[in-house]
Amino acid sequence: MEWSNIIVLCSSFFILLFIGVPISFSIGIASLLTIMLSMPFDAAIAVISQKMASGLDSFSLLAIPFFILAGNIMNRGGIAMRLIEFAKVIGGRLPGSLAHVNVLANMMFGSISGSAVASGAAMGGIMSPLQKKEGYDPSFSAAVNIASCPTGLLIPPSNTFIVYSLISGGTSIGALFLAGYIPGILMGLSIMAVIAVIAKKENTRYPQNQPDLKP
Repeated sequence: MEWSNIIVLCSSFFILLFIGVPISFSIGIASLLTIMLSMPFDAAIAVISQKMASGLDSFSLLAIPFFILAGNIMNRGGIAMRLIEFAKVIGGRLPGSLAHVNVLANMMFGSISGSAVASGAAMGGIMSPLQKKEGYDPSFSAAVNIASCPTGLLIPPSNTFIVYSLISGGTSIGALFLAGYIPGILMGLSIMAVIAVIAKKENTRYPQNQPDLKP
């Protein structure tokens, strides 16, 4: 690739980001401009169409939208609240109980939906008001939710593992899923250990109780 194409690609990408265009559209538009400058218009359109079709023509990628759909259906169906109730049974008596509940619920919801974003949005929307009501620092609550929702990227099923398998040339998705359990669980337990230390130091702010989580 010539330097002019690299300059066009990078400059157009950052300009689009600067004016507020979403990242996915910025990448696509910048790539489109670069291809159109490096070859005739008709050939550029043909190449772009072929690359888009071949990139999406993968049976494994079908799992990603279905995972996201399943997460949205479960969230609307009330499973997020049921997972929180179950997590309360496990971690409700620990210091900083609601923070532990947030971590456990994120781990379970992320492992079901396969999406960290869906998990963080579902649990954050429910747990943040409850934690605020109990006197938890909003920044602490947000930090716990943000730190724990990526466990859904490690605990199978995981969209990230599917994409990695495709990019790496066919790494076994089953092997990746098996390899994700222990790191995901360890990550969640590590976050809970930090929460326990903080809650122990500031017991008045992060009490050990079992508040009523039912709406």
